[in-house]
Amino acid sequence: MVSTEPLRCAGALIVDDDGRIFFQRRSPHRRLFPNCWDVVGGHLEPGEDIDTALRREITEETGWSLSHVLVQVGEYTYVGDDGLTRIEYDFLVRVDGDLDHPRLEAGKHTEYRWLAEHELSVLDEHRDVNDGLIRRIADEGFAALRSTGL
Repeated sequence: MVSTEPLRCAGALIVDDDGRIFFQRRSPHRRLFPNCWDVVGGHLEPGEDIDTALRREITEETGWSLSHVLVQVGEYTYVGDDGLTRIEYDFLVRVDGDLDHPRLEAGKHTEYRWLAEHELSVLDEHRDVNDGLIRRIADEGFAALRSTGL
């Protein structure tokens, strides 16, 4: 029996001291959004709360640890290429670790970039023309960053 409940996801828009946000490119072999830029994050495991998932995903995908959550950026509902509905909760966060040397999760991500707001057009690479989700999340992340005064 397949659940009809949406999958829940947690996403981290990691901010550096220069006000840039961290993005990583998904492997071309990934089922969802192959070869596309994305924020750090993933599905909540059974019984896991959003904060725990956020901490786990940051460490798994970058080797860094969550320092603190600045603000929630948004809550997004979308249907992936697999036909499954997802609800994603994204947060603007700070992390501890060497920000010049993330440890990308092998097989899942191929490169990373720290982007300033004026560089966001790179996020459109390999995205379907109708898929503006990552760009919307990034735009709202920078708006949240401005609103916090950081």
